[in-house]
Order: sequence, then structure tokens, then C-alpha cells
Amino acid sequence: MQDTAMVRNIAVIGHGNSGKTSLVEAMLYTAGKINRLGKVDEGNSSLDYDEEEIKRKITISSSFSNYSWKKNEVYLIDTPGDDSFFNETISAAHVCDAALFVIGAVLGVKGQTYKFGDLIAENNLPSMIVITKMDRERADFHKTFDQIKESLPVTPAIVHLPIGKEESFSGVVDLIANKAYEFEGGGKGGVKEIDIPSDLEDEVATARESLMESIAETDEELIEKFLEDGELSEEDLTAGLKKAVTEGEVTPVSVACAIQNNGTSVILDAVNSFMPSPADVSPRRGVNPNNEEEVVCQPSADAPFTGFVFKTMADPYAGRLTLFRVFSGTLSGESFYNVNKKTAERFGSLFIIEGKEQRQVSSVGPGAIVAVAKLKETTTGDTLCTQDNPVVLEAPEPLSPVITYAVSGQKGDEEKLFSSLSRMLDEDLSLKMSREQQTGETLVSGMSQVHLEVVGSIIKRKFGVEMELNLPKIPYMETIKGTAKAQGRHKKQSGGRGQFGDCWIELSPIPGEKFEFVDKIVGGVIPQQYRPAVEKGIQEAMQRGVLAGYPVTDVKVVLYDGSYHTVDSSEMAFKIAGSLAFKQAAPAAGLVLLEPIMEMVVTVGKDSVGDIMGDLNSRRGRVQGMDSGPKGEVVTAQVPMSEIQTYANDLTSMTGGLGSFILKFSHYEEVPAQITEKIVAKRAADK
Repeated sequence: MQDTAMVRNIAVIGHGNSGKTSLVEAMLYTAGKINRLGKVDEGNSSLDYDEEEIKRKITISSSFSNYSWKKNEVYLIDTPGDDSFFNETISAAHVCDAALFVIGAVLGVKGQTYKFGDLIAENNLPSMIVITKMDRERADFHKTFDQIKESLPVTPAIVHLPIGKEESFSGVVDLIANKAYEFEGGGKGGVKEIDIPSDLEDEVATARESLMESIAETDEELIEKFLEDGELSEEDLTAGLKKAVTEGEVTPVSVACAIQNNGTSVILDAVNSFMPSPADVSPRRGVNPNNEEEVVCQPSADAPFTGFVFKTMADPYAGRLTLFRVFSGTLSGESFYNVNKKTAERFGSLFIIEGKEQRQVSSVGPGAIVAVAKLKETTTGDTLCTQDNPVVLEAPEPLSPVITYAVSGQKGDEEKLFSSLSRMLDEDLSLKMSREQQTGETLVSGMSQVHLEVVGSIIKRKFGVEMELNLPKIPYMETIKGTAKAQGRHKKQSGGRGQFGDCWIELSPIPGEKFEFVDKIVGGVIPQQYRPAVEKGIQEAMQRGVLAGYPVTDVKVVLYDGSYHTVDSSEMAFKIAGSLAFKQAAPAAGLVLLEPIMEMVVTVGKDSVGDIMGDLNSRRGRVQGMDSGPKGEVVTAQVPMSEIQTYANDLTSMTGGLGSFILKFSHYEEVPAQITEKIVAKRAADK
């Protein structure tokens, strides 16, 4: 078992195209974990191995690996940078002790970078920033550092100053050791010590002074020492920086060129030196479900075992893979207790995931990220423990889906498609499936159109079934605005026994009450046994609609007169009569179309508020109010569902990926006359 103090557990996060996967690949290669340096653009990276990831050249699902470096065991989670898969990053941040925050030197701090900065702040994650792609044209270290300092919720401090820029980026100055290192080249990741370049001496002195101040300010003893001696020793700086990083007060900044694997050994050393172990951070706290008392999960190999399930992966061959982080104790043997499901679960083997490979292990301790296969009851968000020491750990709330499509399969494949989708729901908590009763459509909701397209591709590859996406039908309704009376008379004579039913009804609106049927027949003009048939015929006619074929709602029907035939009358005849009466009365009562109105809460930056409000007005929306929130300006509005079916894509375009929104059904409202005409005409054409 590894000493917990020698374990690191790190989420690698950052915006799309910042170079996260390339950096992790280079770190694994330099540490000797992999024997070939793969490249994302060439589709041969050890972490982006999924077909969809290779095709799109992005990380879609968190991938896992680990390495040993100078006696430290480091677990890495390479997370997606695309907004569509942000839930994966939220899950990783929830179970890791620290974050390697990757920012590209060319793009710098861009829209999505703020989201990752906020995620680090919200999770109180100790972090280290690596500015990558330093060899690229227009790569600007100082500009990027200034952006970080000005706009992200971290206190950055440079620990590695670059030597050279763009294609002449050739080494780093370690400000703590006050030494310069030149990249050895050849893609091995190593460095060799050189003299600090004379043209950098002043800059190094200033940057080192600034680093000392940043570290000293976090500790009273250090600040006294710094004020007395005018500087801090290398030992003081190293210990002080690790403490400051662990407490979230300082974020060290390093540099890299991952594609060339220049100087990755420096970053591996920095991870060992400055990133906290599970023993350094505050222990995870949970609740004993039996007595509601707080339980502290001590990150010790001798403590009772506690693990948290943060990801489930569906595999058509291996079945379901369950991934969890060990927070306390040691797990070996063949079973554990799932406190959420109140059941013991048996497992075959423990695996450490390494890219697309799995390495079997006999036991794991605090900090380990481990997988087991084919659990029956366990799902994402469950806590695993021992039955004698039950504890429930808090699970992160997944983001709400923002875009919905109707899904369908090819004829004969529907059942297979929906069972495949159900398996994907276990794997992806940001995916939701529902059934729209009125339209009969199966709806799938996700984080973006790209997200749902990727789900479709995965289902096709893993389960061999096509998933077609279409914009959902809008569940319009019809109602009446006034009152009207009408007769429904059904008479048919064709030899033998005929059919006869005759009824008079009155319609009136009852907003919000859906349907009410009142029987006011007196004197037996329609016998008691036929009156329910009249109601049934009316309800069937309401379901089929009159104006455009949408269900009719909020109607009161009074049955007040009619006649019957002792021989020819029947339930069927009166059912038809009721239907005819309704179809006659409804248009006379002033039929109108109703549409679903959604309540929207849109969060955007100040600069985008005007554009957003103008856009909502153009969608027939009504802005209800505006307020300032912790993440920007919050605009509340009511907007017709038909106007915002692809709003997620539009908001991303308008705000550069910085806007977000949540949506819920509010109420139904009358559709304007000119739009009603178009809808009625389209329905007629479709029929």
C-alpha cells in the first residue's frame, strides 16, 4: 500500500483546445507510463481513444491514468473542455484533491475559462496553472498571466518563468530554486541546468521578489522572516508555497510545450512539491444515515473504508463499469456496502483505469480512483462503505439539460434504441429521457445539439442502433372563448335495426379546470344508460381537436336535451351524437389555439444584457425582471416554447459560450391570430 502522503489525485481542467490531453500525454510519457508520445490531432493519444473523440479531436468523456514519479503515485483525470460535457468536469472536480488548470498561451483567458475558474473556486480546489502551447506563434506568457490575474478567482504566482518565446521557447527559470534549465530536446521531457540568461536577470529578480511576497503574505512566521532578512530560503519557499496552495491562497503558474514534450519533468516535480496529498486537504465529511450525525472520513489506510461513485461507463461487452474515488480506508476482498441502496454489492476484481486499458489490483487506499464491473444496484452518486460504519457523502448536482429533441429509431429498432438510451442515462447524468403524452413522442434532453449527436454516435457504435433526432412537436392545445349550443343527431337506417342518437349540449369556458360534464336531462328524454356515452363521445372529439387537431381543454359541457328511439338507440349511436354535437358547438363558441409558455432564467455578463433582452422580445418573450447574481446579470422572462427550441445554440453564439439558462414550463396562453393561421395551414398540409 502506498503511503497516503505520497499520493496525488488531480483533475486536469481547462477550456477546449487549451492542450489538456496533450499535456497529460506528455506527463505520462516523461514519467515512463507510456512508451510512445501520441498526438490528439493524429488520433493516437492514449487518452482520447474513443472513435468519436478521435473524429472530433476533443475530449468527450473524462479519461483516467496514473503514473509514478520520484516515489509519488499520481492519479489523473483528463476532463472535457467543451461546454456540452461540462458535467464530466463537475464530477471530476468533486472527487479530486487538486486541479491542474490548463490555459493556452495563444487564446489566453477566453469565455469558457471563467467557468473553470469558478468551478475551482466553488469546490475550494487547490490548483496549479500550466500555460501551454508556449512555442506557438503569438504565444504571449505575460499577457496571459495578466489576464489570469485580472479576471480569474485565483491568486496566481509565477514559479517557472519562460526562457525565450514562440519558436525560441527553450527553457525555464525556476524562481524557487533560482536556477535556469534548458530543455534537453528530443521529446524526452528532461532539462539540464544552465546559467540564468543575462537578459532575464532583472526580470527574474523582480518575479522572485513578487513570488516571495505572495508566499510570505499567507503565513505570519514567513512574513516576519521576509521582513527581517529581505528574502526566504528555498526550503521556506517550497514549504510555504505548498501550504498556500493547499489552503487555496496561491496558485503557482508554470509553462509547457506539450506537443514537443519540452520540460514536462519540471511540471512533474512541481506536482510532487506543491500539490496536496489526500492527507493534506480537509477530510471529506458525510452523514451517518442511522442517526444523522456527521462522519469524518479520515484519509488513512487504517480508517473504515469509504468511497464515492462519480462515474458509470456502459460497455457492451464488459457490462457496466463503476468508477469511484477512495476517501478513507483500504478496499480489498470482494464486497462493500452501498449505503444509498441499503445493500451489499459483490464484485469480481478491482481495476485501475489507464487510458483504454485496465490494470487489476488487489487493494486500494485513500486517493485511489478505481473501477469494478457488473454491479447490480450501484449508480453514480452512491456512497460505498462498510455496513458497520455507514456514511452518506454529498453528490454534486448535475447541470439541467437545456435542449430537447424527439428521438426515433428505424422500424423494428425502437425497443433496442430505448434500452440503449436507458443505459446511456446511467453513464451521463446530464442526459434526460421523457415521454410527451400529448404528441406521443419520446424526448431526449441534453446540454447541446453536439451532446445529443455524440450520444447518438455512441449508441450506434456500442449497440448497433440508429437514433434519429428531430425538433419536438409543440404540444399545442385548443380551447373556447365563449358559449354556444348545438345539436348532435345521428340517424342511420340500412335495413334491419338502425342507429339513432340525438342530444343538445351547451359549451362554456372554464379556465384551468380542463373538463367538466354536467347532466341536466329531465323527464328521461335521453335514458340514463346512454348519457355516459354522450360524455365519452365528447371527450374523444376533444382529444382529436377541431381547429387544428390538437386536444381541447378548459371546457364545461352541459347536456340538457335530446331524444331517443326505443329500438334503434344504442350507446354507440349516442357516442357519435355527442361527438357531432361538440364539433358543431366548438367553432361557434370561438375556438382558439393555446401554446405552452416557458419560464426562463438567463444568466449573462453585463455586456450581453441588451442583446439578450432584445432577442427575447423578438421571440415574443416578455421580460419579467432583471437582477444581479453571483455569476452575472440574471434576466427572467416568459417565452413561447416554439420560439426557443434551439435557444441553447443561439445563446452560445450571442455570448461566446458565457451565457447559461434554465427552463421550466409555466402555463398555456392564446396564440396570436396570424400565427394560429400558419399553424392550422401547416397541420392541414401535413394531413
